[in-house]
Amino acid sequence: MYPFPAVDPIPLPAPIWLLKLLHVVTLALHFVAVEMLLGGLLLAVLLSLFRGSPASIVAARALARRLTVVMTFVINLGVPPLLFAQVLYGRALYTSSVLIGLYWISIVGILMLTYWLLYQFQARLQAGRSAWWVGLIAWLLAGGVARLLSTNMTLMLRPEVWREMYSASAMGAYLPTGDPTLTPRWLLMLAGGLFIGGLWMVYLAGRSTFTAEEKRFVAGLGGKVAALFGVVYLAAGVWAASVQPEVVKAGLAGHSGYPLYKLAGFAGYGWLALVAVAVLLGAIAGFGKRATGLLSWAAVLVAVLVEILFTVYRDGVRDLTLLSKGYDVWQRAVATNWWVVGLFLVLFVAGLGVIGWLVSVVARASKTMEGAA
Repeated sequence: MYPFPAVDPIPLPAPIWLLKLLHVVTLALHFVAVEMLLGGLLLAVLLSLFRGSPASIVAARALARRLTVVMTFVINLGVPPLLFAQVLYGRALYTSSVLIGLYWISIVGILMLTYWLLYQFQARLQAGRSAWWVGLIAWLLAGGVARLLSTNMTLMLRPEVWREMYSASAMGAYLPTGDPTLTPRWLLMLAGGLFIGGLWMVYLAGRSTFTAEEKRFVAGLGGKVAALFGVVYLAAGVWAASVQPEVVKAGLAGHSGYPLYKLAGFAGYGWLALVAVAVLLGAIAGFGKRATGLLSWAAVLVAVLVEILFTVYRDGVRDLTLLSKGYDVWQRAVATNWWVVGLFLVLFVAGLGVIGWLVSVVARASKTMEGAA
């Protein structure tokens, strides 16, 4: 029996390739923000707990002060890729969301609580009070949300368990088990958080708001964290790839009849190479204990490219898994209204331009030293 709901008779409003491109780009940016939150928050918690030097407190406050802003990007950059995913994969994604509905709807409340805790964490650090436990609770909640999202994104690929799950709990209170890819995918995100968090510290060390001693500390710690957890990130990625079904591995090698998915396989190799480059950059910053402007911006560029390549590979894995279950994302009716699509793209680019201008205004604004706040 075909497990997926019937196709919506309303055709897609734009070409599938365009929807997928927008999905990949926005999801990659969302992943960058998520990794900054998970990694930056845990690093700030550890720095505030183990107060080895005045520079560690300054670094913890610098990270905490920015985490509330990062959280806004996590949420706002998470909406577009979710909407694009619903358009492209709605028959799978809606079903899996309903099956874990009790947990899925709870994400909204958990995110609100996490947001509030981030403000409390920042305020307590600025006041010189004990704050590590507040940040730790926020990190555990954020990690729990990541686990629920990973659960849903893997459940949508397993139509063979949907009927059994619905029979076990029609109210969406049953979490699936037995998926060998779930834990590796979740741990991959957590390891990536510390990897990206370390690169973020390398970038921050290049700013003029730190003293020379603080720059050496931030660059040294961030670089070493990026180098160490870059290796862990690589290991987690290899593990996550190794537990994929054989049909997916064959498709990524170019044996699916869809040459496009071979590009996703190449993206996986590109991801491995770029993470290795990032490990080298981290080692240079970590053991050199300095971050020049060039090195700090290189860390940003590599972090973004790593997440783009990871997202392309992940997209190929999803498509090939669903294809093996009878769901071909490319087999959809399309009725493109190019005037509407063109207007959307103009507004999309204009919105990015406005965001870039706002960032430039903030960058040019007068700044106080991190340790003076």
